Amino acid sequence: MHMLRRDKKEEEEGGGNPFHNLEKSVVLQETRLFNETPINPKKCGHILTKLLYLINQGESIGTTEATEAFFAMTKLFQAKDPVLRRLVYLGIKEMSKIANDVIIVTSSLMKDMTGKDDQFRGPAIRALCSITDNTMLQSIERYMKQAIVDKNHAVSSAALVSSLHLSKGSQDVIKRWVNEAQEAVSSDNIMVQYHALGLLYHIRKYDRLAVTKLVSKFSKHSLKSPYAYCLLIRIASKLMEEEGAGTDSPMFDFIENCLRHKSEIVIYEAAHAIVNLKNTTAKELSSAVPVLQLFCSSPKPTLRFAAIRTLNKVAMKHPSVVSSCNLELENLITDTNRSIATLAITTLLKTGSESSVDRLMKQISSFMNEISDEFKIVVVQAIQSLCLKFPRKHNVLMNFLSSMLRDEGGFDYKKAIVESVITIIEENPEAKEAGLGHLCEFIEDCEHTVLATKILHLLGREGPRTPTPSKYIRFIYNRVILENAAVRAAAVTALAKFGAHCEELLPSCSVLLERCLLDTDDEVRDRATFYVDVLKQKQKALNSAYILNGLQVSVVGLERALHNYTLEPSEAPFDLKTVPLDTQPVSEQKVREPGDSVSKATDKVVASTQDIYAERLAAVPEFSNLGSLFKSSSLPVELTESETEYMVQCVKHCFGRYMVFQFDCTNTLNDQVLENVTVHMDPAEGFDVMKYVQCPSLPYNKPGTTYTMVRLPEDPTQVTGTFSCTLKFIVKDCDPNTGEADDDGYEDEYVLEDVEVTVADHVQRVIKPNFGGAWEEIGPENELEDTFALSTVKSLEEAVKNIIQFMGMQPCERSDKVQEGKSSHSLFLSGVYRGGHDALVRAKLAMSDSGVTMQLTVRSTDPYVSEVLVTAIG
Repeated sequence: MHMLRRDKKEEEEGGGNPFHNLEKSVVLQETRLFNETPINPKKCGHILTKLLYLINQGESIGTTEATEAFFAMTKLFQAKDPVLRRLVYLGIKEMSKIANDVIIVTSSLMKDMTGKDDQFRGPAIRALCSITDNTMLQSIERYMKQAIVDKNHAVSSAALVSSLHLSKGSQDVIKRWVNEAQEAVSSDNIMVQYHALGLLYHIRKYDRLAVTKLVSKFSKHSLKSPYAYCLLIRIASKLMEEEGAGTDSPMFDFIENCLRHKSEIVIYEAAHAIVNLKNTTAKELSSAVPVLQLFCSSPKPTLRFAAIRTLNKVAMKHPSVVSSCNLELENLITDTNRSIATLAITTLLKTGSESSVDRLMKQISSFMNEISDEFKIVVVQAIQSLCLKFPRKHNVLMNFLSSMLRDEGGFDYKKAIVESVITIIEENPEAKEAGLGHLCEFIEDCEHTVLATKILHLLGREGPRTPTPSKYIRFIYNRVILENAAVRAAAVTALAKFGAHCEELLPSCSVLLERCLLDTDDEVRDRATFYVDVLKQKQKALNSAYILNGLQVSVVGLERALHNYTLEPSEAPFDLKTVPLDTQPVSEQKVREPGDSVSKATDKVVASTQDIYAERLAAVPEFSNLGSLFKSSSLPVELTESETEYMVQCVKHCFGRYMVFQFDCTNTLNDQVLENVTVHMDPAEGFDVMKYVQCPSLPYNKPGTTYTMVRLPEDPTQVTGTFSCTLKFIVKDCDPNTGEADDDGYEDEYVLEDVEVTVADHVQRVIKPNFGGAWEEIGPENELEDTFALSTVKSLEEAVKNIIQFMGMQPCERSDKVQEGKSSHSLFLSGVYRGGHDALVRAKLAMSDSGVTMQLTVRSTDPYVSEVLVTAIG
């Protein structure tokens, strides 16, 4: 205790960290005092503490310095002071990672390990195992086995934990200690039992049958350790997940029985495991929820927090199950722990009824200023979910979100609110005007450039289509006057979109844009000049192409195409149609939108999957003259069952006049090597197989790729077909252990599933933010229309899903969302057909007694494309 006493003077100075000004060189010099005789335990202990502090703070100590300090530290074994000896053990464990020849202390540690002083034995075992390698392990094996079953619980636990660490590099040796570990499981000490069970599991974890037996055995024995029970529950739930077992499994019965255990830790662990099982139903949760409900009334804050956090997770998928706990949850709203109160209120928001929304909002507002941004974000997400659940309450909820926007808070918090408001606007058309109004007020005082540009981009997209678009102009132009260059650039683009979409606002927007021609920032000036010139033309097609709908090309592909163009000078102008289209979903787009900030353009651009495929195919000499890759299928098609001897997947790559089929093959037989592997295809009518690119060798469990190139039909309307496929190869038997193959082999083949080429394989998805503008831009020249009766489809949602999947086109203006209770719906699709032809589809759907009736209208820049798409459904 004398070491912990502080002088009165130190207390007056306020204390602090006594080691914060340590210098490594000074401390290493001080370690020389370890060599003095007689040893001063107090002084040496203080120096050793400083050295350990430096190491744990991440201070880099050289190998030579560490070795010198380590050898000096070994002299301290002469002292019998217990505090100093424990510090020496800690020093050995830390220094063993950086010093050389640390095995010199082995004999001293083994002496302490087998000595009579119990307070030295456990730490000595831990230190010894930290310096022991595979070659030395057998020399201490006998001592370790004895220590595992030692009567002293601290020694036994130290040996078990050390064995667990040693098993990472010496699994075979540790397996021989299984009998001692099983004996330790029957110990009456809860920590020894827990550590022994953990060691047994790690010894057997690669043998599923052995692990199953382990759980079955100990689930029937009454373990004393609640920690061991918790570990057993985790092992059982992991087994259930791997096996895909359901509630009829004995593992589930064991977990459910643990809900009636006397220990609160075990009860919660069991409830938590049931809640986290995959595909749990309300019926399966009915046993866990009442337990968590009881914990909500516990006097222990930790239990209340654990219970409410788990119930919050359940409420995301099964709110009706948690609604029985609403009384307990309402009591927790006033909990002194604000984290518990926040989780309680957000859970109530998920489980509450429409009539309780107003009351809950009042209760939330009372403590919003008392919680951290992290928990405020949880509340925001809960309010968003509630607004989507009860659309008629959007006014109350959005007013509350608006008031939160005006409060103090960090970037992540404000970003969460803005994204929630945007989501509500997109999901609920009735909330659009109110939401845009709240966001306009926010950007008046917004200090975050990213959020301001995001909102301006939204205003440019949604504002012109509101009943009174002129009211947003003032807010946008204020940004041009008051903000930084990035926000001014986004505001200029938003103004241009209003001018392009609304003819009555065109003169006003043109005047405001002309005022930006003398801006101090070059990007703002360039955007303003470009937009003014386009708007002066007063052509809807130009407005749609260059203002309302941005470029849809891959940034990586554009960069590569421009680079190649500069390397090979040509009199022909650069053709944008040679650039691959952007294949990212809209929510993850890396392409810079016209309304985005300047700073966003400097973000690192990530290559899409198609960019990677394009590079890989360009490296194959046989495909060098095919031109640029138009489209690759998003998901590979499985051509074999998962358990067969050969596994084959197909990816379809579409070029202008050709299609390349990529077959990724895996040989699952360890006694065979396949050579000259190809997939022979029997082509559909009109298609011609041109080339096969072999996979030279396919050893066991090493994926290989072979390609088949097919020329597309001359008839532009013939684009679909079915190909029968056969895997052909030369088989050579090999030694399963060495992988050496025989010299002689024989030809063999394996029949695969058929591969289908559909309309969707020829169409690339692109988003048109303003579908109406794009529809006018293409014009009615190549328009085709037809009516279909979809008799097999039973709902509008199913019809929408099937049409999108079959056409392979991108839904625009959130037309893939069908409003509940509606009997009719309009679906807008956009895409680019092979060859760079823009294509738009407008499908008007209506429910009828016999199914769904659809009026399909297609517009394209090519008449054949319109014909292909309009006949695709039939």
